[in-house]
Amino acid sequence: MEFCPTCGNLLQYELPNMGCPARFFCQTCPYVCPIEKQVKIKRGVHLVKKAVEPIALGEKNVGPTTDATCPRCHHNKAAYQQMQTRSADEPMSIFYKCLNGACGHQWRED
Repeated sequence: MEFCPTCGNLLQYELPNMGCPARFFCQTCPYVCPIEKQVKIKRGVHLVKKAVEPIALGEKNVGPTTDATCPRCHHNKAAYQQMQTRSADEPMSIFYKCLNGACGHQWRED
């Protein structure tokens, strides 16, 4: 897929006819891009998954605490952090870490 550098719309493909080479053209503005005989392969940008920062390190709490029950050890205190992991019109995800020193289980609620 190619997009118009002027207006950002999707470019349309036009077959070669009557001696004119094949080309991409924009339907909304006068932009035209002739297609060369050599094909240039463009590689997409590879996205790197962002690491989630820990919300509790040992005894020191980085985030606030709440009364949430750990699904592993059933301890009733957990540190939490809210993050926007999807689009802005979706609710935030809540990441929890159990404050039981022997457990330390991490889970999330969307």
